[in-house]
Amino acid sequence: MNKYNLAYAQELDSQDPLRAMRAQFTIPKQKNGEEEYYFTGNSLGLAPKLAREYVLEFLDAWQQRGVKGHFEGDYPWMPYHEFLTAQAAALIGAKNDEVVMMNSLTANLHLMMVSFYQPQGKRTKILLEDHAFPSDHYAVSSQIKHHGLDEQENMLLWQPRQNEELLNHKDLYQLIEQQGDEIALILLPGVQYYTGQVLDMKTITEKAHAKGIKVGFDLAHAVGNIELSLHDWQADFACWCSYKYLNAGAGSVAGCFVHQQHAHNTELNRFAGWWGHDKATRFKMENNFQPIASAEGWQLSNPPVLSLAAIRGSFDTIKMAGGIKALRKKSLKLTQYMFDLLAQELSDKITIITPMAEHQRGCQLSLMINKQTISDLGIDGKTVFNRIEAKGVTTDWREPNVIRVAPVPLYNSFADIYHFVRILKECLV
Repeated sequence: MNKYNLAYAQELDSQDPLRAMRAQFTIPKQKNGEEEYYFTGNSLGLAPKLAREYVLEFLDAWQQRGVKGHFEGDYPWMPYHEFLTAQAAALIGAKNDEVVMMNSLTANLHLMMVSFYQPQGKRTKILLEDHAFPSDHYAVSSQIKHHGLDEQENMLLWQPRQNEELLNHKDLYQLIEQQGDEIALILLPGVQYYTGQVLDMKTITEKAHAKGIKVGFDLAHAVGNIELSLHDWQADFACWCSYKYLNAGAGSVAGCFVHQQHAHNTELNRFAGWWGHDKATRFKMENNFQPIASAEGWQLSNPPVLSLAAIRGSFDTIKMAGGIKALRKKSLKLTQYMFDLLAQELSDKITIITPMAEHQRGCQLSLMINKQTISDLGIDGKTVFNRIEAKGVTTDWREPNVIRVAPVPLYNSFADIYHFVRILKECLV
């Protein structure tokens, strides 16, 4: 069957049980007034209409109640972050007391490393991937230096093999086996931001724990994208942002997971703030910190409710779609369709570096323009990116040579994918 025609894509859309979800979002417009082909939910998700509704609800309450809004109304501000807990926990496969929405992603990574990176004796190293998102690399580097240790000696990098883009898990397991007694912490992504590769978090955690190593994950590209089971996998901690696949707006409040075995330990070392203090005595204003016996015990200040309102709108939109299982089911179909079209129409001009296997990919496909194509056309990958953008396609460029394309199941259609491949093909001739 020829999949490269609009009628086929439209037929797939007519059979899609989530097709009505697109109407719950505002799609940006091109200069000609038509909707963009938006494939950048891996960088900033589109705006759910419920997010706008809930933010306006908060602003109205502020105008009408002033400070009393902390305690009055259907969604008082004092416990507002608690309204997000159950849905956040469901998205990552956690218990409610293991999850809290707070701060920003890198701030949370620092707070977690205060608790879970405690170098002692010869166990002083942190292992992360060689091509980590820069902020993660900076955080790890500064934590090592904070303890007065040498970065070069104590930062251990898991690298792809020569002439390969993907990380090989066998190499990681060999590092753990050979140097495990010197590794204090492993910090890795759930989904690698550049290639879109999904890591085997369950096995990584098992092998690390067998060597006495703590394990944390940066889930920025995983939450709302793939199914997770952090509690069962026994990860020590995880952090994520909420503006990519969670569609909560630029710079919105992040999330944090602390496994129950640690969350209930109020003696665990941490940086403290008053919002992490026992709720029953918080407003006695005493200077004797008593942390909440849950992930909430790592909170510092009371959270920005304006941002939490947008997150609540996003979470309710995801719930409307049937949760992460329903999204993942459609996501696999979308990415498979994109794989098939690109293979059929452009296999001689581009390379997809994202793994083909379903369990190793999320929404994102990372594309490289082949060297021969660049030579034949006299253009580089960034020029191709600019060309498709000029034709109404929003994707994401990452140096040195990747166009990241993320068909998001909440609002992208099979017709979107057809048009993306059509436009990309036009720009490669």
